[in-house]
Amino acid sequence: MPEITRFHVGPRLSETAVHNGTVYLAGQVPDDTTQDMRGQTGQVLGMVERLLVEAGSDKSRILMTQIFLNDIDDITVMNEIWDAWIPAGHTPPRATVQAKMANAAYKIEIVVTAAQA
Repeated sequence: MPEITRFHVGPRLSETAVHNGTVYLAGQVPDDTTQDMRGQTGQVLGMVERLLVEAGSDKSRILMTQIFLNDIDDITVMNEIWDAWIPAGHTPPRATVQAKMANAAYKIEIVVTAAQA
């Protein structure tokens, strides 16, 4: 039976779990909530990228992305940052929805599943 490897294990969640060549990330939220949507999106995508690399993957191997926005009106700005970040030809299936955040200062949360390299 394939082993499960977890990274950044806490009492409530792990930031990453890897099983059978698939990388699962917990929802990533910004550390600096004083930033606008552009800044928060950049922060979160940076976190996603670092966690994927740590787990032996990268953003070109994303299988599925779920994006939660505090205000759906921010989708245009978020998409600008996303489009510049994701490699051309490697855009994954994606869902983007408006959601009430656990912390009202979060403008965005992103959940990613990816294949290992």
